[in-house]
Amino acid sequence: MSKIKPFRAYRPEPNLAARVASFPYDVISSEEARELAKGNPYTFLHVGKPEIDLDPTVPLYDDRVYAKGRENLRRYIANGVLLKEALPCYYVYQQRMGSHVQAGLVCLCSVREYEEGLIKRHEFTRKDKEDDRTRHVSEQNANAEPVFLAYRSRKEIDEIVDRARSCDPVYDIVTEDGIGHTVWVVADESDMAELTRLFGELPALYVADGHHRTAAAVRMGQALRGKSATHTGEEPFEYFMAVVFPDDQLQIMDYNRVVKDLNGLAPQAFMDRIGAAFDVTPAPASKPSAPRQFGMFLGGKWHRLTAKPGTFPADDPVKGLDVSILQGNLLGPILGIDDPRTDTRIDFVGGIRGTAELEKRVKQGWAVAFSLYPTSLTQLMAVADAGQVMPPKSTWFEPKLRSGLLVRLIED
Repeated sequence: MSKIKPFRAYRPEPNLAARVASFPYDVISSEEARELAKGNPYTFLHVGKPEIDLDPTVPLYDDRVYAKGRENLRRYIANGVLLKEALPCYYVYQQRMGSHVQAGLVCLCSVREYEEGLIKRHEFTRKDKEDDRTRHVSEQNANAEPVFLAYRSRKEIDEIVDRARSCDPVYDIVTEDGIGHTVWVVADESDMAELTRLFGELPALYVADGHHRTAAAVRMGQALRGKSATHTGEEPFEYFMAVVFPDDQLQIMDYNRVVKDLNGLAPQAFMDRIGAAFDVTPAPASKPSAPRQFGMFLGGKWHRLTAKPGTFPADDPVKGLDVSILQGNLLGPILGIDDPRTDTRIDFVGGIRGTAELEKRVKQGWAVAFSLYPTSLTQLMAVADAGQVMPPKSTWFEPKLRSGLLVRLIED
């Protein structure tokens, strides 16, 4: 089952929604956040990245940063920037990027189900980042930014979501990156009950993006559970806020690689080594057109690499991924990048930046760049279902959720 609950969101006063909505904490740097927040006292960056309101010399994990985030959130509530919903509701959050549209249900999901493996993950988390988000959640006593989950689509859920989208939204804004964000309130008692029932029939939910936010919410729930003398399992801290999207609407983009040097090899020797595991041909385009193909920018031109049969276990949900094939047959054995999580010789470029960014990086001094075919939702779910995790930087979801449109205080 997948247990969900409605909740009373704090959401922006309608005339301020466009100014409140901000990038999530993990897609921009502190410097970028400071620049974006200039002249805008309402942006949710003051809550998600509160270091922007302190002297730049203050360390990112300083106690003052977490205290400032709590102060800013409470100030927004006290000043009416964020208003509290009258009754518990579900919400529909739609995003439009060009011709791509995706609409998810905003709800509360269960800490216990995450613990039991019914909310499945596909990535490891880093302890420092997990600790940081846990401090923000505990200091603010809030799920300030939603987790991004996915489920295998069901027609009956789509029908209720579509019915909500036929009504007038509470917000309909376009952010500076050209992406549309629209929110509807689902307050009809019968629709809410039916959504709860239908999700209860789903065998699992999947963390698509936001593994650190999920882990932080779970750690918060576990800590408060341990302090509860009369624990029932239905306390507010046993749930966290998420946007849950059907898998057939989500869009994963490529997550590409650039490497600083050829590990001591001359370009021709490097090409010769690649030929053992890949067929190498001139590339008709900078992006691969199918799985197990790769674009390689070297020597000022693009090459097409096609993985040879037998060089990877095609039936393994992790080792058969394109990112694993590239790592196992080229980045590791030829370029000497054994741990891409920690090796400073490699960097990762999200597909939203395009392959022109890869060419730019090589022209700036990096030795070689690789464009990958995007991982699919089917592959992501297969890895999670197998209880395994993907290699680092396997998926890049677009569009990104905006923070501040819906906030949940854990005490409510």
